[in-house]
Amino acid sequence: MSDNASPTPTNSTPAVDYRATLNLPDTSFPMRGDLPKREPGWVKEWEDKGIYKKLRDARCGAPKFILHDGPPYANGQLHIGHAVNKILKDMITKARQLEGFDALYVPGWDCHGLPIENAIEKLHGRNLPRDEMQAKGRAFATEQIAQQMADFKRLGVLGDWDNPYKTMNFASEAGEIRALKKVMERGFVYRGLKPVYWCFDCGSSLAEFEIEYQDKKSTTLDVAFKAHNPAALAAAFGLPAFTQDAFAVIWTTTAWTIPANQALNLNPELPYSLVETERGLYVMAETLVDACMERWGLQGKVLATVPGEKLGGIEFEHPLYDVASEDGSYGYRRLSPVYLADYATATDGTGIVHSSPAYGVDDFNSCVAHGMKYDDILNPVQGNGTYAADFPLFGGQHIWKAIPVIIEALRNAGRLMATKDITHSYPHCWRHKTPVIYRAAAQWFVRMDEGEGVFTTDKAPGTLRQTALAAIEQTSFYPENGKSRLRDMIAGRPDWCISRQRSWGVPLPFFLHKDSGELHPRTMEIIDQAAAIVEKGGIEAWSRVTTEEILGAEDALHYTKSTDILEVWFDSGSTFWHVMRGTHGTMHHETGPEADLYLEGHDQHRGWFHSSLLLASAIFGRAPYRGLLTHGFTVDGQGKKMSKSLGNTVSPQEVSGKLGAEIIRLWCASTDYSGDLAIDDKILARVVDAYRRIRNTLRFLLANVSDFDPATDTVPADQLLEIDRYALARASQLQADILGHYEVYEFHPVVAKLQVYCSEDLGAFYLDVLKDRLYTTAPKSLARRSAQTALYQITHAMLRWMAPFLSFTAEEAWKVFGKSETIFVEKFWDFGATDAALLDKWDRIRAAREVVNKEIESLRADGKVGASLQAEVTVTASGELLEALRSLGEDLKFVFITSAATLAEGEALAASVTPSSHAKCERCWHYREDVGQAAAHPTICGRCTSNLHGTGENRVCA
Repeated sequence: MSDNASPTPTNSTPAVDYRATLNLPDTSFPMRGDLPKREPGWVKEWEDKGIYKKLRDARCGAPKFILHDGPPYANGQLHIGHAVNKILKDMITKARQLEGFDALYVPGWDCHGLPIENAIEKLHGRNLPRDEMQAKGRAFATEQIAQQMADFKRLGVLGDWDNPYKTMNFASEAGEIRALKKVMERGFVYRGLKPVYWCFDCGSSLAEFEIEYQDKKSTTLDVAFKAHNPAALAAAFGLPAFTQDAFAVIWTTTAWTIPANQALNLNPELPYSLVETERGLYVMAETLVDACMERWGLQGKVLATVPGEKLGGIEFEHPLYDVASEDGSYGYRRLSPVYLADYATATDGTGIVHSSPAYGVDDFNSCVAHGMKYDDILNPVQGNGTYAADFPLFGGQHIWKAIPVIIEALRNAGRLMATKDITHSYPHCWRHKTPVIYRAAAQWFVRMDEGEGVFTTDKAPGTLRQTALAAIEQTSFYPENGKSRLRDMIAGRPDWCISRQRSWGVPLPFFLHKDSGELHPRTMEIIDQAAAIVEKGGIEAWSRVTTEEILGAEDALHYTKSTDILEVWFDSGSTFWHVMRGTHGTMHHETGPEADLYLEGHDQHRGWFHSSLLLASAIFGRAPYRGLLTHGFTVDGQGKKMSKSLGNTVSPQEVSGKLGAEIIRLWCASTDYSGDLAIDDKILARVVDAYRRIRNTLRFLLANVSDFDPATDTVPADQLLEIDRYALARASQLQADILGHYEVYEFHPVVAKLQVYCSEDLGAFYLDVLKDRLYTTAPKSLARRSAQTALYQITHAMLRWMAPFLSFTAEEAWKVFGKSETIFVEKFWDFGATDAALLDKWDRIRAAREVVNKEIESLRADGKVGASLQAEVTVTASGELLEALRSLGEDLKFVFITSAATLAEGEALAASVTPSSHAKCERCWHYREDVGQAAAHPTICGRCTSNLHGTGENRVCA
């Protein structure tokens, strides 16, 4: 703020202390925030007074706004990414609350799953009994939730902390089982043997959502498969009998799959050549002949070329066909027939794909399509990554360690054509960061496309993929590019494997026939029974139930109780069903359990957004949300990913303790969350400066309305001074912008505009002009009360604008300023209609003021004037600007903050500034001809004399 109109005593001692006659501002709202000390008190007060409940009472009957919480995982201390997520949610619900909605926010936690099992195993060892793992998992999650909840509260997040939802609550676990039943009834669930992502560290299958791609070093192999019936191969190429051995050559990056090979795949439309070399005859794709010959170090001659379809059904021997084990047996005496499949291409390798159907989706589909039975599929790799103990040559070895052994065996067998180490993108477990494989396992799936489900009673009209894609089109995305990302994922994803082989999770309450593998005919009834048992005693109660207790002694002889659990994305993905309509039944619209918004990091397009969409589409035929908002990840000031090893992490707990959680909130609000959010000490220092500027402006406003009683002192709108009406119009205009941003969940423009408003609209203009009138006119004069009327409304509005993100500060100021118990029961201020003509007029006046200020600064730099009040100005203008300036009359000088101001007509806007030759008023600091004219008051001017002892000066515009 300018010091031009901030009177203070002179160095001399006056006969009268005129400073005591000024209306100097006063407020109990302190200049220093002392946020780390004060904020915990606000958290405690909100909790002690049950503020969240009072917000609900204040909006009873109002339209609802529901932001359904994507549950954080109940494991580990909160990091800055958690803070961003929860603060964004808090800002949105608070803004909607101020808008007049009943903005519910029920925090949640994801409690089951592998990370907790891993934590328990680290603490208590592996292979714990199921009941012990479940008991320890529940206790561990409970401890983690308590710690995380305290940290979330410390960040100023308001929510139903007394009644959060937890996926391990008995009612939630039961609700999830009932959701499974509904998905089954709609015809989407089936059991099948399929290759699924498998993590050896997890000991379980993984969903697409749990996969990330990282570089991996692998060894490529070119391996020769000898023709078992060379005469058939010769005939296919239209050649006479061979005089050399003939081979089909494959190329692979997964040497560990070679022992389980059961077929070769060729593209029926791709041309394949038979090449003669000194080592034998080799089959490969025509376009890859030169590359293969170079890679193998051979010279060759193409004897014939035929399309792949001519080679279908021809059999080749496993490359270890003639290799004997130590016991003399030949464990690989099997044949690999050629199957025709479009996925074999000539983009690299040899154009021939070796097929181990247990370890590749395309391989599996091709082999099954060509008549291979499930029971005939070789699946020697165990869940821990080792080959079965009785597997020939490599039994008991871990597949990664067996690779060089396999390569050596192929070399010794004369079937290895070439090897090379490469680095390539490879799927990894996103928890363990270790490579995963495809591994065939009997699993439960949610079907994406046409097909039959088990126990279908209410079949959905369309496929799940079609329904989900249609639902995406009905969803709003913030930012918009999230739409194509989610749509592409849904369009290309495979069936969803929902079963896991773990202990700490919601059970698949199935009983399978020991011989056929079929579900018990009373399965749907059993699911209801299981849900009732779990609702009373949790998943532990179902684990204790025996097969005999559910099926009876007779059936129990023939059925086995499944020990599989639902994967964790089914837990969180189904919360719209059992939380929004069940355990927290107030959290839904009349249309059903549909949230206005889901908000998470952009990685949740393949996680919670994804699984929630699939389950809601399966159950209801629509998305469980009307809008999806995604935010980026936190990085350091140089844009690097945060990691403890780099030492560039930022702890929200430490920042709250040192600077205050309010600084984290302001940083979060002022950062464009659609990209990565950068944070470090330097960035936070800038945020602290911005906070101080906002707080100082707020303190000035509070101090200057401290003696204002709106019931008795409010000036009617038509009697306000023109500049005050302009200030309200400008605030109204800004509020429309701010509410527009809040409507689409944008915060950084709000912070930016609020900062500009504080520094330019208020600090550099309106409050700068206003100080003289606030301080020097009579305390109860129309001039002062008019200014206070405007400031009172602006303060009301500004506190509401900032409350969503500067929640502690707004609440602190509200205790000084407001009447209700908390600012969050209030609504955004109503300014009424905005006067566009007035805004336009004063925009012109402010532009002229800028010209005057530049001229004054020029004289100040030359040492000709000090403060602007020492200057007298003549402004030259024309047209509408001249008329606008003339309309201010004698008040023009107050707008320019000069001691005198005159106007002249001329083409171009210009200002002529000269130092005043008059004496300076000791009280108001204006340089005036009438200073000392009253003998009783020799050091002050005529207007100050009138304001103190007479009728007071007449202000019209400013």
